[in-house]
Amino acid sequence: MRKSHPVRRAVLAGAATVSGIVLLLSLKPASDPGSASAAGGAAPPVAAQSPQGGRGAGAGTVTGDAARTQYGPVQVRVTVSGGKITRAEAVQAPKGGQSDRVTADAVPKLNQAAVAAGNADIDAVSGATYTSAGYAKSLQSALDKAAAAAGSGEQESSGSGDGPGGGDAGQGTQVLTGDAAQTQYGPVQVRVTVSGGRITDVEALQAPKGGRSDQVTADAVPKLNQAAVAAGTADIDAVSGATYTSAGYTQSLQSALDRAGG
Repeated sequence: MRKSHPVRRAVLAGAATVSGIVLLLSLKPASDPGSASAAGGAAPPVAAQSPQGGRGAGAGTVTGDAARTQYGPVQVRVTVSGGKITRAEAVQAPKGGQSDRVTADAVPKLNQAAVAAGNADIDAVSGATYTSAGYAKSLQSALDKAAAAAGSGEQESSGSGDGPGGGDAGQGTQVLTGDAAQTQYGPVQVRVTVSGGRITDVEALQAPKGGRSDQVTADAVPKLNQAAVAAGTADIDAVSGATYTSAGYTQSLQSALDRAGG
């Protein structure tokens, strides 16, 4: 009996060793769920950041509302790319008499200031207080429109847009500004909104003014706007008593539609 004790001890020791290994193996997988949950916990912040990364990445050219001043309207068109102003220009500015000199001096400085500042918080140009105030107001409205368009996924364009064949039907809404058409009584310039390949809105950014022209423009332009939307093309009839304005309107409208690809 005494000789068998060492064998039993060896068997018992071996059994204990095997049991210990089994227990260790059974405990190891329990740590995996903890590591998996730690890895999974890092995913939500990444997903939350991705929508923010897409903002401000669009590019487009937007025309602000015309701001009325004591010396005439001021209207600004701004090009935004990557969330920054890359170009600013005055579509309308006071003109006639002393205003011509003031506008020629002030507008280039205001354009540069807008691009440099990247917003509408710009200083007024000395000697052009009213023009500067109108410029900043119109610029702010353009930037507001650009922000709204970026949020809604709309893509806006202007006179510097691509040529025909751009596939507008799949690009949402486009806002395009035609070339200014010179007439006997002053320039006429049209801005057209195209959505789904159809004209949805037209407005005259410039039209003859001063004296008799004010009355003619006030009567003719709304009719021309309605006719353009109804026709869907620049093939519209001239308004009686506004032959030159009508001709300039259709010419500018056609140039805008050409940029939209017809």
